[in-house]
Parts: sequence; structure tokens; C-alpha cells
Amino acid sequence: MTSDAHARPDRRNVLAALGGLTLAGAPPFARAGAAGHERDWAWLVGNWDVSHRRLRRRLAGDVNWDAFGGRSVVWQTMDGLGTIDDNILDLPGGPYRAVGIRAFDPNAGEWLIWWLDGRNPTRIDPPVHGTFARDEGVFLGEDVFEGRPIRVRFRWHEIHGPRPHWDQAFSPDAGATWEVNWTNAFTRTAPTPTPLPVTTDHPADFDFLAGRWRVAHRRLKARLAGSRDWETFDGTFHNWPVLGGAGNVGDNIFNRASGPVRGVGFRAFDPASGDWLSWWLDGRTPSVISAPLTGRFTDGVGLFRSEEIIDGRRVLQRVIWSNITPRSARWEQASSLDGVDWEVNWISDFERVG
Repeated sequence: MTSDAHARPDRRNVLAALGGLTLAGAPPFARAGAAGHERDWAWLVGNWDVSHRRLRRRLAGDVNWDAFGGRSVVWQTMDGLGTIDDNILDLPGGPYRAVGIRAFDPNAGEWLIWWLDGRNPTRIDPPVHGTFARDEGVFLGEDVFEGRPIRVRFRWHEIHGPRPHWDQAFSPDAGATWEVNWTNAFTRTAPTPTPLPVTTDHPADFDFLAGRWRVAHRRLKARLAGSRDWETFDGTFHNWPVLGGAGNVGDNIFNRASGPVRGVGFRAFDPASGDWLSWWLDGRTPSVISAPLTGRFTDGVGLFRSEEIIDGRRVLQRVIWSNITPRSARWEQASSLDGVDWEVNWISDFERVG
């Protein structure tokens, strides 16, 4: 929860992967290294009331705290190797919404945690990394606060008890000293996660996508190589609203011939630009969140674009949502080297099942 009015807003996200649903070239999912970690966050799944205490001024010798309430709901994603939590924080100056994203990296043997503040939806905080030992968890990361580098620490306590609690601390001296600036305690209200209420004025562009879907995929095996060799496979997709409806999350399974692939897409609306941002977290490269596609809907069709470097070439990416009905939708990805000639390389047809 490092983002607030004092956090530096222009810090770049941790962005270094392929855009959109581009899965080609990723290494096989190291499932063996993840064994046993699918239950690490199971204790947090469900709905919660949250009691917060937050230091008014950070790294300033302040001793004044604000107390306020909130709510949180947590879902598992990627077969337990990821989670999403949606949050309402009733700050004294007014409530805000935020989303936490977690993924387990089997290569490093640790979890990564990112935070997206709904008041600044174009920025994802740099992640903290860490693990659990019995009922405690410690997660460390690097960030910038008011123009200076800091270390960030999240700690979870008594996670299997009736009232798990969390604290956040900053260190301005590379971990020599720490100032705790935020604490909270969780009281469960439901064991099965139910989305928090959406706002009446939320952008409704992606409302159609909420629910469960069966998906038929066609994917070009080689992009921008003159290939006409397509791979077909099916999959499933579960989507739900976050950020009061100004965001949404989709948990995906792709049943490819080489084995299932899992990943999470999440979106947030930027009222300043009128655009949606769409990020992708691939279960085979779970330490990286992709650079976002950005775009909007016009006359019921969504157009989103991004740019990436593949094999030293600047590649433009385009995603189109179309054929949207209460029971179906189509997603199409295309790539281009010049922005004029586009090669469609992935088509997904969605059929609602719930």
C-alpha cells in the first residue's frame, strides 16, 4: 500500500515482458518449483472487514495516527499460485479503491506483491518479494518516496489465527532502521469471495465480460514470419469487477497441446485520458507484469494498442474486442512492423457458461 498522496506518481512500473496475450517464447512453467505453494494464501481467500491505522506523515518523525475502516475480498488465481484482492479504504479524506496482485515465482522460490492505487490507475507499484514461515510472512522491495530511494517491508502476522494482521514499514537507510507507517487487522465476513459493490457511475465498457466463459482459441504458431500454421485449443476464463467497476480481472486457462498455461489479465480505467489500461501476468513468467495495452470502446467495439521489442524489432500490437452479446464475444490480436499491414495472430471466441 505504498501509494498515497505522498508517493512519487511518475515512478515507472516494473514492465519488461511481452504485451497483451502474447505467450510465444515464454519458458515452460516450472510447476515443480511451485509445488506446495498453492495454499500459501488460502487463509486469506474470502471477504473481510479491515481495521486500519496509518501514520499521517511518513519518515518525518510523526507520532500521529489516523484510524479508519475498510473492506477487502481475495480470490486465488493461477490454480493458487496467484491472488487478486480488491479493497475499499475509508480514509479520513474520503474512500478510495485499490487492487493487490500476487504471484509465486518458482525460480526464485518467493512471492511477488504489486499494488495498484485506483486514484492513480496508470501506475503499478514496484513489487515486494518474500515468503512465509509458519504463521508469519516477510516481503521486501525497493521504491522511491518523496524523491528519495527507500526500502519497503510488508509483514503478515498470525495468518492462521482468527484475526490476521499486517504492517508496512519504510527504511531510508537500506534497512538499518525501519519506521512502521501502516497497520491493519482482518475480520472475516465470508469464506467465499464475493465482489465488492460497483459504483453507480463506473465505466460500463467491460461489464459484459463478468462471469465464466468457455473459450475457443486459434493462435498462429510464428508471428511476422509469413506463417500460416495455426494452433487450436480450448480454455476457460473467469472475470469479475474490481475498483468499483473501474477495473476487472480475468483468470485464464489455455489448454495447449504442450500442457495447460495459466495467466491473469487485469484492467483499470483512467478517467484523465478516458482510456482503459490492460496488463497481462503470464504464469510461466510470473515475476513480470507486461507493459499495458491502452484503448477504449467505440460503438461497442474495443480497440487497444501497445508497442514492444521482439528479437530487436519494434512491434506494434493491436487487440480488438468485438461481436459482443450477452452470451458471446470475440478477442483478436494482431501485430505490425509499420502500423499499416497487420497480421492477425490470435483469435479467441468466448461462450458464456455462467
